[in-house]
Formats: sequence, structure tokens, C-alpha cells
Amino acid sequence: MSDRLAAGDTAPDFTLTSDTEEQVSLADLRGKKVILYFYPAAMTPGCTKQACDFSESLDSLRGAGYEVLGVSKDKPAKLAKFRERDALTLTLLSDEDLAVHRAYGAFGTKKLYGKEVEGVIRSTFVIDEDGAVELAQYNVKATGHVAKLRRDLGLDS
Repeated sequence: MSDRLAAGDTAPDFTLTSDTEEQVSLADLRGKKVILYFYPAAMTPGCTKQACDFSESLDSLRGAGYEVLGVSKDKPAKLAKFRERDALTLTLLSDEDLAVHRAYGAFGTKKLYGKEVEGVIRSTFVIDEDGAVELAQYNVKATGHVAKLRRDLGLDS
């Protein structure tokens, strides 16, 4: 498993393909605050709930200066279907080889139904305007996570 990131660490840079086949680079977002979240799989119940919660909160998050990016190992075409099916408004990124997941410590050993397995660790990172990790949260819950994150950031829920 990769080392986990903590507040103050430099966020690993990346360029990934979005659900609209565009290249999105963290470096291109310097000057903005970024909420980067990793989820196991598009179109599954928990991941859908989390993505919908972020979409519903997107206008207010952007109003507070945050851009939101969701990352999974799904192919861009599946992400496009996910966006369309659930009317998602945030940017979804494809990390098929899990390199970015590993760089952020969002892939590794986790417990699933009491057993240790290798997989995606549902994680969220808040990255400041200079590219430093402001907040690193691992093993987050899909349901209620956005409301908790808003509280952690001092935003109204």
C-alpha cells in the first residue's frame, strides 16, 4: 500500500482523462481549491449516492472556491454513462491503471465485510491553491460524507 497523505504534504500531480474525453491536470487548477475524491466504481449504490451528493452541493462548493473532481478506475465511456444516468454535474476522471489512486494512498489493503482485500479506499482530499494537501480523509462513508466534509471545511450544510 502507498503511504497515506497528510495535511501539509504536496498533492501528487496528475493528468487524467475525464468523462468528456478531456485531459484534466491538477497543475492546471493551481490558484483554486480542489476537492479530489476517490470512489470504487461508477453506477454502484454507494458511489452513486456520494456523486449525487457532490453534484447537489456543487454550486455552493464552487461559490466557496472549490472545484470537485471524482476519480475511479472506470473507463471514460462508463463515466459518461454515469454522468448522464444520474445527471451529475461534477467532473469525473478515469484512472484505469490506478497510478493516481496509489500516489494518494487510495488503493491498498482494506476491510470488506470483515475480510482484508486489496481495493480502492474511498478517500477525499482537499488541496489548497498552492497544491498542498489541506485535508486527507481515508475510509470515508459514501452516505453523509459531503455533509460531514462541508462541516469540516466550515461551510453551511
